[in-house]
Amino acid sequence: MAASDVVLVTGYPSQLAREVCAEAIRSDDAARVRVLAPARRLEKARAEIEKLPDALRARVALIEGDPSAIDMGLSGAELRELTREVTRIHHCAAVLHSGVDRAVAERANVGGAKEALELASQCSGLVSLVFHSTAFVSGDRTGVVYEEELKAGQSFRSAIEETCARAEKLMRAAMGRLPIVVVRPTTVVGDARTGHVDHLDGPYLLIMLMVTSPPDLALPLPTRGDAPLNLVPVDWVARASVALGRDPRACGRTFHLVDPHALTARGVFELVAMALGRPPPRGSLPTGLAKAVLRAPGLERITNSPRAFLETLTTPVTYDASGADELLSSLGVDPCPGLESYVARLVDCVKQRSRQPGDGRREDPSSSEEVG
Repeated sequence: MAASDVVLVTGYPSQLAREVCAEAIRSDDAARVRVLAPARRLEKARAEIEKLPDALRARVALIEGDPSAIDMGLSGAELRELTREVTRIHHCAAVLHSGVDRAVAERANVGGAKEALELASQCSGLVSLVFHSTAFVSGDRTGVVYEEELKAGQSFRSAIEETCARAEKLMRAAMGRLPIVVVRPTTVVGDARTGHVDHLDGPYLLIMLMVTSPPDLALPLPTRGDAPLNLVPVDWVARASVALGRDPRACGRTFHLVDPHALTARGVFELVAMALGRPPPRGSLPTGLAKAVLRAPGLERITNSPRAFLETLTTPVTYDASGADELLSSLGVDPCPGLESYVARLVDCVKQRSRQPGDGRREDPSSSEEVG
């Protein structure tokens, strides 16, 4: 670890960026953090920083900027100051929400990666650049996907998968000249400690459907449910990513962040049903009917594209995490907690949100940098 780390976190105030910021200063008493937030989100960013304990808040500085703009939207003086002092970068800015416009995904994911690399190349004391990618760069691949693999003949099911893969390709090409660490979490859900999640997306579609349906109704799954549904809580992803970003052995490598004991989709929603005290899912729906169900009133405020989530549920893929497991174990980072240990908190969060009309509505993806 550098004598006094200065960590730049892009994508603030997304939930992942907030968790990375907090973990960076909690786990290193000398570290200082610079968080980059766009003008339209400065008010929320300030509010989130204010929630930190006094001792931590004093080591966080908020910078207005745009991760996908030239020089991240910084003035010349701001850029020079950052490149002089920053030792580590966590590039958390990305758009991963289903249904996003291709141009938005291109600008945020590919454009943002280019700007992160450009800034990193100007940092005189850079120790690591942690690029927050996604396991879904594997596209429609099935079977076992290994950490060192990227291009393997896969097709992409969405602009999100394609642009994230292209962004990661840029990072890999730069590994010979910059100390880059790529982390690929699977499906990121809320905080395992509190259940809180900023956006209800992906598996939250079915959780919301269960929460808002009659309690004695045994809902069918939208698929057979026999494919793995690998969920990882955002706080653990941040903890693992910060630890890997501090280990020189991680530079030049890619790491899958996974639940080593992932359940099938049916197993996940059986746990959700148990937490709700309702009958477990029974049977399954044809894909076309499933899409119609996921467009039920109330769910349209969560996502405009259930297709991507349904394809996730039906893709029999496993993500090997041998490299991540080995390093994280040596760094004292516990394995990803099993869903059974925090599912009740996730469900409680959805129940609260279901009673607050509009609170779960996604922001316009063209106006936010969010991971998850």
